[in-house]
Parts: sequence; structure tokens; C-alpha cells
Amino acid sequence: MKLLIPENPVGIIGYGAYIPRYRIRASEISRVWHGDSEGTPIKEKSVPGMDEDTITMSIEAARNALARAGIPATELRAVWIGSESHPYAVKPSGTVVAEAIGADVSVLAADFEFACKAGTEAMIAGMGLVGSGMGKYALAIGMDTAQGKPGDVLEYTAAAGGAAVILGPADEALATIDAAYSFVTDTPDFWRRQSEKYPEHTQRFTGEPAYFNHLEHSIQTFFDETHTKASDYRYAVFHQPNSKFPVKLAKQFGFKKEQYETGLLSPMIGNTYSGAVLLGLSTIFDIAQPGDRILAASFGSGAGSDTFSLVVTDAILSRRNKAPSTQKYIDRRTEIDYAMYARYRNQYLMK
Repeated sequence: MKLLIPENPVGIIGYGAYIPRYRIRASEISRVWHGDSEGTPIKEKSVPGMDEDTITMSIEAARNALARAGIPATELRAVWIGSESHPYAVKPSGTVVAEAIGADVSVLAADFEFACKAGTEAMIAGMGLVGSGMGKYALAIGMDTAQGKPGDVLEYTAAAGGAAVILGPADEALATIDAAYSFVTDTPDFWRRQSEKYPEHTQRFTGEPAYFNHLEHSIQTFFDETHTKASDYRYAVFHQPNSKFPVKLAKQFGFKKEQYETGLLSPMIGNTYSGAVLLGLSTIFDIAQPGDRILAASFGSGAGSDTFSLVVTDAILSRRNKAPSTQKYIDRRTEIDYAMYARYRNQYLMK
């Protein structure tokens, strides 16, 4: 058995999203660097304000998740933050978030890093903690203020935002988790050394053998182990570094547009990296009905993929309106130009 299945049934009892209000159009970035606005990969992307970072955004998402879960923060046994843009190289984000939301000092707090799948990595660790009986509730967050080097192709898509989920006993869940599967290899398609400000990437190499190879293996193995296929799911969400990769992947496995379009946010707000899959999942939770089955598959450069499935319960109906919807954060929009974007992101010089 290759699947990760908790000893005690586990589910998501609360979820919460956060996306900054600021947006820059891809055409504006193209105008500055190429003198035109043609052929941009997305419409626009979200940008954190001058007073926003992974920690502040994680706090907002966590508070939304707690509101939906209906539990006090003091009942959390773990606060785990998945990100590739932690504000500190040496000092955890998890301790700051835990104290800010009012968690007890008797709590596990740590930062997860695995490029874009750090959020789902934290979630699966939470499944293990709750499923083993070591803790009743665990908070897992995927959040990023992802940065792209000025003028680089990543600058068009590297966005900000993410989501938080609270893992707990399945009988309290708004969505139960069936199982998970993880597939990893040493594939250096994307990296950033400690002293470097911006990540480097290997251009088309990030598609094959990175993104597609890992997601294809992860999803196919999950299908084989669970004896399921695309038509068994009402919704699906995949990691979305751009608007083309997840659509191509979905079609390869036989998913229809109505299955994956709800969780496809990259055309509207860009790639939120560690938060992409959890954010797409939160959008699905906002409209899903009891009994709906959801497939989610993340990708992290370096490289690896987590695939897992969930089944929505009746509890979703009474909980989702207890915090702002993901769409509300998407619609809450203030457009900025490149000069203001550079100021917000402190990109005065190409370092």
C-alpha cells in the first residue's frame, strides 16, 4: 500500500483564504519590459501591500479558518506554515502566527518548505498528527508573497495569497479526507540559495520533467491505489504555475472543464505558490454540496507532488458563511501601476 491513510479518520473542520487587494495587470509588466502588452500569460496578479507578508496573510487566513471551525485557537495542537517566502531566514513564522491568533503555548509550531507544495506538505503532516491521536486539531497554512526577478518570465505570474485549513476528527469535518499519496525525486528545476533575493529556474525544463512528470505519477498512482478515475470526482484542483499547465494536465486524465474551472485561479490572480492548491480548494468549498468528491494535486519544485481526495459533508452548509469567501477576496481589487508595484515589492534595483 503506497497511500497515506490515517489510523483514525480525519477531515477538514475549517478553512480560510486570504488574497491581498492590490493587483497589477500582466500587460503593465509587459509594457515596462517589452514595450507592448501582447501575449501575457495571465490577466493580472495579486500583490502584497507594504505592510503585508507571509506572516500577516497567514494570520488573516487562520482567523477565517478558526471562524468556520468554531473552535478556540487554544485547542490547536499544531500551527504549521508552508511557504517559500518566510520573512525570516532564521526565525519561524509559525511562532508568530500561533501567538497572534491566540494559540496556547503548549503547541507545535514550525515552518514547512518544499517550494509550491509546502502548504499540502503541512496539511498531510496535520493528517498524521490528528490521525494518530497525538492532537485533536492541527492548523496547516499554505501562503506566499512569491517574488519574480524584475523582467523575468516569473514576474508575470508570481503572486501573493493562500489559505489555511484546520484538520480534526472526521465526525466534525466539513470535508473528510480519504487518503493521500506523495511522489518525490531530486529534479532541480527551480531554486534559490540563501544569499539570493530571487529564485532561478530552468525555463521549459520546469514543465518536463518537473511539473508534468511528478503530477502524472502522483495522480496516476493515486487513481490506481484507490481504484478511481476522473469521472468519480465532482471537482479537481491542480497546482497552477500558469493557466496552461493545469488545463493540459486535467485533459490528459479526462477531467472536464466544469470539474477544474472552479479551482483554477491563476488566470485571475496569478500563481500563489505554496497557497495555490489550498486556495483553489477553498474556492471549491465555497460552492460544494454534501457528497461532492474532490481531487487535489499539488506540485513543488525540487521536486514532488501530493495528491489527496476529500468528500464534502453536511457541515459545509452551516460553516462556509462564517467567514469571507475566496471570491470576495478576488473581487476586492485595487489596481496599481508598475511604479507602485516596484515600491511595494522593493524592486528599485535588479539584485
